[in-house]
Amino acid sequence: MTSLAQRSSGLVQRRTEASRSSASDKDRGTGDEDFETRRHGGGGEEEEEEDKADSKETRLTLMEEVLLLGLKDREGYTSFWNDCISSGLRGCMLIELAIRGRLQLETCGVRRKSLLARKVICKSDAQTGDVLLDEALKHVKETQPPETVQSWIELLSGETWNPLKLHYQLRNVRERLAKNLVEKGVLTTEKQNFLLFDMTTHPLTNNNIKQRLIKRVQEAVLEKWVNDPHRMDKRMLALIFLAHSSDVLENAFSPLLDDQYDLAMKRVRQLLDLEPEGESTKTNANELLWAVVAAFTK
Repeated sequence: MTSLAQRSSGLVQRRTEASRSSASDKDRGTGDEDFETRRHGGGGEEEEEEDKADSKETRLTLMEEVLLLGLKDREGYTSFWNDCISSGLRGCMLIELAIRGRLQLETCGVRRKSLLARKVICKSDAQTGDVLLDEALKHVKETQPPETVQSWIELLSGETWNPLKLHYQLRNVRERLAKNLVEKGVLTTEKQNFLLFDMTTHPLTNNNIKQRLIKRVQEAVLEKWVNDPHRMDKRMLALIFLAHSSDVLENAFSPLLDDQYDLAMKRVRQLLDLEPEGESTKTNANELLWAVVAAFTK
């Protein structure tokens, strides 16, 4: 009897310790809003399975996902004819910082301003751990008076005639993102000769990660289509908008059969036809996300 009681007591003690450990783990894991604990949205079973499949090192930012969709697998560079991806990547940065709880739009006040007229303000200056994001966040935090979403996309891209604002440009963004993907084991680094010059390229080395990304984009507008942007994962919604604005969304849909492709593009057009001003007023909408969408679709 004494032995049984001791075993029972030990079991209760182990359960208590496990509960305490679990609770402390939860407390430690609530740091970065919408990024670690809700990396893929609502946290359902499918998302949990995907998190298990993806190690922490291979989780990608919106910028990295857009660049990966645009990179040619073997050549390791984006199309020379793509002049949209630079501004698209800057839009990704603003949305990434908003989703992580670092940036937001100023309050609209009694006389409601349009999304593109409202200024971007710093909600939190806590470091994200990503050099590009932290550089963009520093610019927004230190700029007075604040700038609008449209202005920030142009300033971070270097598209300004004002020489006093050229220091806002984030340089070598594609190369820096490619190096991040090399560190995460997605790409590798090579040198290629183009007759008159040598260029560093970053061919794909881990096809599984890119194929999982493509599959997620395809499923969002096919098997998992919910016909309501506010029930979609914010990251996926942003990725579809920004991949389209960066002219790389076609790369995710090219493997589809004709009828699947037509359906996918029809649903993308439904999203593109949405009115950002109205969508931004709905429950749980991220205003800055819709402001970036407005900047690219206006």
